[in-house]
Amino acid sequence: MGVASPACVHLPGILYGTAWKKGDTERLVRTAIAQGFRGVDTACQPRHYDEAGVGAGVAACLGPALARADLYLQTKFTPVPGQDPARIPYDPDAPLAEQIAQSCAVSLRNLQTDYLDCLILHSPLATERQTLQAWQALESLVDRGQVRRLGLSNCYHLDQLQTLCRAARILPAVLQNRFYADTGYDRDIRAFCTGARIVYQSFWTLTANPQLLGHAVIQSLASRYVRTPAQILFRYLNQSGVVPLVGTRSEAHMREDLAIFQFALTDRDRRAIDQILQD
Repeated sequence: MGVASPACVHLPGILYGTAWKKGDTERLVRTAIAQGFRGVDTACQPRHYDEAGVGAGVAACLGPALARADLYLQTKFTPVPGQDPARIPYDPDAPLAEQIAQSCAVSLRNLQTDYLDCLILHSPLATERQTLQAWQALESLVDRGQVRRLGLSNCYHLDQLQTLCRAARILPAVLQNRFYADTGYDRDIRAFCTGARIVYQSFWTLTANPQLLGHAVIQSLASRYVRTPAQILFRYLNQSGVVPLVGTRSEAHMREDLAIFQFALTDRDRRAIDQILQD
């Protein structure tokens, strides 16, 4: 097994996600940072993200009160099958390592920065060999100082993650997955991440889980803590070592999301939520 990623800016306990924001991306990133978000997630994937809009939003917020080093900027290399064929941000005919290097260069330019706090492989590739080739290319970007951390996304098979960790020279620092019942909320994967000191990031956390937000346990806790059901779920995840991504367009919801750090669930309350995730 390899070594951990180099030390770098602390990963915030909640991230602002920028998928599907299109022309509103710059404005929403500015708003999220102004409200207090210090971590932003994006991807070099024009099909679903306006990465340059993220960079413009970040740049508009930097100044005497906020330096680039105060922010955690995370983006992704998206393999060819995940790209819009008409808008691939790198040469799809180039070798895989060159595709990754080109994508990173585009991300650095889009985000108006000379380093990335984290670069995530958007999904495992078609074969184990290709995934490892991609990972080795990502590791070389850490060696060059362009990237501080590496991560993996959309990996729902524990053996895939374990295989990567055994082969990697630089271990993944982040695993970002959809958090939903169909995968059993990744219980086994999250347990492995805890042991391997990999930060599990959840996306689709609210959209995929209306049954959790409406559950009597969550509703009761929301009433008792005088919080929203979403705040209860996010705080539960945060206290369980999970970093949720939130993509709200609402300033009020941004403030609510950031307010999860103003209270703490008891161990008993957390066990009650544990139970409904296992039902």
